[in-house]
Amino acid sequence: MKIAIFGKAYASDKLSAIKQIFDLLVKHRAEFIIDSEFKRSLDNIGIDLPCCDIFTGNDFHGDIAFSLGGDGTFLKTAERVGNKGIPILGINLGRLGFLADVQEDEIESAIIDIQNGNYHIEDRALLQVTHGYEGCWPYALNEVAVLKLDTSAMITIHAYLNGVFLNTYQADGLLVATPTGSTGYSLSAGGPIVVPQASNFIITPVAPHSLNVRPLVISDNDEIRLTIESRSPYFLISLDGRSQELHSGYSITLRKAPFPIRVIKRNEYTYCDTLRKKLMWGADLRSHL
Repeated sequence: MKIAIFGKAYASDKLSAIKQIFDLLVKHRAEFIIDSEFKRSLDNIGIDLPCCDIFTGNDFHGDIAFSLGGDGTFLKTAERVGNKGIPILGINLGRLGFLADVQEDEIESAIIDIQNGNYHIEDRALLQVTHGYEGCWPYALNEVAVLKLDTSAMITIHAYLNGVFLNTYQADGLLVATPTGSTGYSLSAGGPIVVPQASNFIITPVAPHSLNVRPLVISDNDEIRLTIESRSPYFLISLDGRSQELHSGYSITLRKAPFPIRVIKRNEYTYCDTLRKKLMWGADLRSHL
């Protein structure tokens, strides 16, 4: 089994954790290749890696991919993997970590589980911008966000579902999120948590002017068209944080992508476990006061 390893630039405080990961890979005789950008960042903090192949850009192949970092690193790894169908394991060296849910003290057991086949793969739906985005990778695993650029004026967004007018949103912005992204920006804007296996997308307004405007859960087979008006000459479109300015009056069209991102989950872990752990459900903080 060949592992393609991705990560972010790290400061020296993560040196011991990174070194532990590579020591464990060598200990368990795992074959791995490493992204050249990640390799340079490790060189800069003095990590001496064992001999391995280096790859650049999207010119790589592997049986699985490791993403070393937080959820932001996982999203960038998903972009690099694209439609290769390589499943990704997220090892959390960041903060919250819904996608990167393997903690530092679980790394060795996770590697053993992978080698023993003690895991399953979840297919996570992507959003695709089929019209109105000129970026390199027109897909989003978490959300597509349409946001104002002016600090004071709202933007007006006319939304259509399958060609039928839905609503005109006057707000700071509008999010279209996947179930994976329901615990991200959409959640902070008041959207619902949706289990990853649900065949849905979520339309969530950001600071809407009207109090009766609420998030809406739709089928992931629906096509969404948004036409944006703004007092400013421009508005912002962001796909998982990859942003681009577009002219006011522009329209964008979204639909489910023709391929998923495949996510590795160990068999003993469930989404319910993740929610309880990450959102501290049931925790009584008063006991720590």
